[in-house]
Amino acid sequence: MNWNRRVQVLVGAAALAAAASLPVAAQAPTPAAPGIPVNPSLVGDTSNVAKEAQGWLADLIRINTTNPPGNEQVAAKYIAGILEKEGITAEILELTPGRSAVVARLRSAAVANPAKALLLVAHMDVVAVDKSKWTVDPFGGVIKDGYLYGRGAIDDKGMLAANLAAFVALKRANLRLNRDVIFLATADEENGGDANIKVLIGKYWDKFAAGFSINEGGNVFVVKGKVQYVGVQASEKVSGNIDVIARGKSGHASQPTKDNAVVHLGAAVGKIGAYTAPVHLTAIVRRYFEGLAPLEDDEIGKWMRSLDTSDRGEHAQRVLSNTSPLWNAMLRDTIAPTILSAGVANNVIPGEAHANLNVRLLPGDTIEAVVRDLTKLVDDPLVKLEVKPNGGLAAPPSSLESDFYAVISKVAAQEFPGAAVLPFQSTWATDSSQLRLHNVQAYGLVPFPLTEEDLKRMHGEDERIPLAAFNKGVHVLTRIVAEFAVTR
Repeated sequence: MNWNRRVQVLVGAAALAAAASLPVAAQAPTPAAPGIPVNPSLVGDTSNVAKEAQGWLADLIRINTTNPPGNEQVAAKYIAGILEKEGITAEILELTPGRSAVVARLRSAAVANPAKALLLVAHMDVVAVDKSKWTVDPFGGVIKDGYLYGRGAIDDKGMLAANLAAFVALKRANLRLNRDVIFLATADEENGGDANIKVLIGKYWDKFAAGFSINEGGNVFVVKGKVQYVGVQASEKVSGNIDVIARGKSGHASQPTKDNAVVHLGAAVGKIGAYTAPVHLTAIVRRYFEGLAPLEDDEIGKWMRSLDTSDRGEHAQRVLSNTSPLWNAMLRDTIAPTILSAGVANNVIPGEAHANLNVRLLPGDTIEAVVRDLTKLVDDPLVKLEVKPNGGLAAPPSSLESDFYAVISKVAAQEFPGAAVLPFQSTWATDSSQLRLHNVQAYGLVPFPLTEEDLKRMHGEDERIPLAAFNKGVHVLTRIVAEFAVTR
């Protein structure tokens, strides 16, 4: 069945009743400039839609979209069904068999202006699980002790459900928009294969072209029970992979030789694992540490302020790198061995052995330069390093002076009093990089207040989201969207 079709939706009586029961804007005055706070009552009490969205999130977790193979089409159909009930036209965009995206639009005018449009983005696929290490069914959508458990609860079905909630709340409130608001659920973000956002843009860009977007990438960081800062992603590192190949003579394991490929690979990986790339301070990272310094204890804050100094800069870089893996990765390129493969039998010396290096590059750095540096470091004629295909492309950072960044910052500051709002360069890759390459001012903010313990569970065991944090995130995101897109 061809899912590249438009789902024509009829507005049901229940949807009409729900919309009628929510606040409707009075006669709109002259539109205010972006950055002036929207009265939260414009979008009504978000507690009801947040409760509904908890159910959507649990259902989405129960739809197993582990990538590979993804099978996001099932989730896309589920989302289209929710939109159908709300009287919103949705379109399922087929990418490869069984893999689809879904897009929907709230229009502000008969003729869309893509340069003004706001895109709400989240991906439907999730990473694999080791069920034996989970205390609950990772695809059960289990609610326990105030948490919703499941693969994707934070990355990224939590954001997906929150985007859906904000989109639906805006539709129900029946407010006049000053720009189109577009909902987009993408596929293949985790694996970056033949159904990823680059392919989606290549096939269907006209269906969701926008000037601004909000996606995953930044976080609301909770420290010692309160929100310390809100990191708004405006840039990100570039992900790529290098194949380390050791080649020697194969033979019987009873007669080992000095050109054993496994031995040479092990030595090479050991050198690479001990290597630390030089520091490269980007403008956004510099501004991040400047903003974070007053919030940290005096000792750490002192070194954050010293990063760029000629006399104490190198020591400051070492202190911060040793204090936090996140800070270390924000300061430099990182190289992490992730997969080793060799051998066909216990008693056979393999002729070839491989290691995968996952490389995260600062904007402006190249993976070819990393290969050159590591080749010199390894210094072994039996070992070669080759760049694997389908690596990411460096994208320019989003502006910290845009109207949308100002709106995100203002709403975040209001919703999390006392917290700093800081520009953030994520060490992980998101779909936003491809959007930035298409001139979108793309920002990342998972709006849920989360602790370090919560964040550690992403891609790990017992991933979960606190329900109170989810509800707060729905409220924050709905306010951000309304602040930017509602005519006043």
